Amino acid sequence: MNILITGATSGLGRSACDMALALGFKVIAVGRNQAVLDTLNALGCQTYACDLAQQALPNHLVATADTIWHCAALSSPWGAYDEFYAVNVKATQTLATQAGVAGVPSFVHISTPSLYFDYHHHIDIQETYRPSRYVNHYAHTKAQGENAIVQLAQQFPQTRYIMLRPRAIFGQYDQVLIPRLLKVIKQKGFLPLPSGGQAMMDFTFADNVVEAMLCASRADLPNDVSGQAFNITGGEPMALRVVLDRLFVDELQMNFKIKSVPYSILHSLAVGLEQLAKFTQKEPILTTYSVGALNFDMVLNIDKAKQMLGYTPKVAMAEAIRRTALSLI
Repeated sequence: MNILITGATSGLGRSACDMALALGFKVIAVGRNQAVLDTLNALGCQTYACDLAQQALPNHLVATADTIWHCAALSSPWGAYDEFYAVNVKATQTLATQAGVAGVPSFVHISTPSLYFDYHHHIDIQETYRPSRYVNHYAHTKAQGENAIVQLAQQFPQTRYIMLRPRAIFGQYDQVLIPRLLKVIKQKGFLPLPSGGQAMMDFTFADNVVEAMLCASRADLPNDVSGQAFNITGGEPMALRVVLDRLFVDELQMNFKIKSVPYSILHSLAVGLEQLAKFTQKEPILTTYSVGALNFDMVLNIDKAKQMLGYTPKVAMAEAIRRTALSLI
């Protein structure tokens, strides 16, 4: 199987390249970091340097794929709407259209459960849930990207389009979740968390997301899965504090403390920092979304992915935490 992977030079896309190569698949790795592309080329990938927000992939390159795993995205709680739109909507629509025109058998789009977030506690969230308004430009544009995929699924029935919404991805190449927490710990020596990190959350080891992508690429899936979205998690929701203690204290032997801070105080601080950021044009260290995401319970229902895609998390949380710790040493 030939797999074209976008966002291949960081995060989930990088993990996807490793696993696809290990399974003996041919990989076309697309990304912006030339140094990482060189590494992937040495490992056996065909590589192509491209900023999808600026240019489309050559049609002949797209046409060689049996499946496309679209991992590239602008993922941030802060930034200009036009920048998010260019990556999460325009580039997604362009590539997905190319796939349909070329008759690529399957297109797997990595979306986000951030589009559910609404500053309330939620347990057992199903794919149909929508808030009254999207929390930030990231969530809004990812929802728009999904809408574009749904339309293309109707326009190009020969291509199967599937959207995955993995929650809190972490692992060896993570550049978002764990690195941001480590940055705060190194700066302050402690980690301020609303309610001491008691919020119940889902986490998804990158290898489990790739497993879901493999499931979504199976040729024997029914036609009616095209255009549908699926929640993806590790299936073991935990309090944030438990995960951090297991990773930083038990595995990495770090000496740090979690400081419980009232949510109202952190929220007010984030509001002030966001106002300041409008003048400095720099992402604030805290945003109302990032504070809220650490405060409110958010647990996803993954029954649909299990039943329709045959998805089962292959790596348990304990092992995922252990492997992540090894990659940080």
